[in-house]
Amino acid sequence: MKRLNGKTCLVTGAGKGIGRATCLRLAEEGAHVAVTDIEDDDGKAVCDSITEQGGTAHYWHLDVTDPDAVRKVFDAVADRFGQIDVLVNNAGIAGANKPTHEIDPEEWRKVIEVNVNAVFYCTRAAIPHLKKAGGGSIVNLSSIYGLVGAPDLPPYHASKGAVRLMSKTDALLYASEGIRVNSVHPGFIWTPLVAELAEASEEGAEAFRKGLDDLHPIGHVGAPEDIAAGVAYLASDDAKFVTGSELVIDGGYTAR
Repeated sequence: MKRLNGKTCLVTGAGKGIGRATCLRLAEEGAHVAVTDIEDDDGKAVCDSITEQGGTAHYWHLDVTDPDAVRKVFDAVADRFGQIDVLVNNAGIAGANKPTHEIDPEEWRKVIEVNVNAVFYCTRAAIPHLKKAGGGSIVNLSSIYGLVGAPDLPPYHASKGAVRLMSKTDALLYASEGIRVNSVHPGFIWTPLVAELAEASEEGAEAFRKGLDDLHPIGHVGAPEDIAAGVAYLASDDAKFVTGSELVIDGGYTAR
């Protein structure tokens, strides 16, 4: 049975990696998928893949750091599909990889704007639509580094910790209205973002990936589809008693 039949799911940062895999999985589960991104070609390609497989999707260009654009796109999604039932706050960037004292304030602000403020903008825009639909689900992509620390990427780690607690706060605020809010905490997933970090590393991409594989007790990094499966669960009524929770999908990384 398709768990999301008749539901409209809006995904940010949907053109690549986890966002792309999530859109494809939600469509497989029967959802109407609103694909949003700033990379138009990637976003449209996701829609093409969904429609070729018999699903329903439409693309909207969306800069999640523009609150007015967020509101307009969310309203347009609701107008096209009738309502919004699920929001997946996936858009994010890695940002500067320097010690904290070497980070320029603008480098810090850029990461917080995309990874934290945009989650606020999108949640704020989605809540009226979810209320109108009689409830729904918000899934916020955090990270293992919203749970544990590491000596790199200070703005990124700070942002993902913020997303974790934003999720819990909103879970409490909206539980009585049938709106569930949860965070997902991926381990290292071989996405374009991680591949870029690998290419930029001093040891080279192959050694970088081997090092990541060794960090996970399960023996390898994850795939975007591993995260998409977790998102689909939290979006569906299978998770009707799950809110304010942290779904850790990390190959055992944080179990050490």
